Amino acid sequence: MKNIKQKGTLFYLYKKIIFMTANKILSQTEIDHKIKRIAYQIYETFVEEESIVIAGIASNGYIFAEKIARVLQTISPLEVILCEVKMNKQNPNSEISTSISKEAYQNKGIVLVDDVLNSGSTLMYGVKHFLDVPLKKFKTAVLVDRNHKKYPIKVDFKGISLSTSSLEHVTVVFEKTDSYAVLN
Repeated sequence: MKNIKQKGTLFYLYKKIIFMTANKILSQTEIDHKIKRIAYQIYETFVEEESIVIAGIASNGYIFAEKIARVLQTISPLEVILCEVKMNKQNPNSEISTSISKEAYQNKGIVLVDDVLNSGSTLMYGVKHFLDVPLKKFKTAVLVDRNHKKYPIKVDFKGISLSTSSLEHVTVVFEKTDSYAVLN
């Protein structure tokens, strides 16, 4: 038990050191504002639909998708279907699975959500997965768009755009009490 507490403490200290040495991009309040703005943009885009699928790429993308879905449910009459997209981000061409069946998103509007758009490969292969069935409309959303892509991926809804170098890294942390994004 003591070993587990020590590991937890070390992880907490590691996160604090990373946060203190990094440039803060977004605070909890700013992230909440971005989520609300993105939710309104999604509602405006899908206003004529009865339902919409919000598909978040595991793990942070799914957390971000949950937050967007929660706001959408309070501001719109849309039926929001939440979907978790599981894929290997290091090898995005490998098998991709979703928490809902293909029939559940067939002929619906979909928004594919991730926390950070780095090279574009994760989002590109995620989009490709959903194109196996006919869809009404397909859009993408990210909290942070790094503007440093290897692939021609366009994000429809984004919280913030950053011009970064390939050596810099963006980290988004979603916690119950505090969420933030940092550049290090």
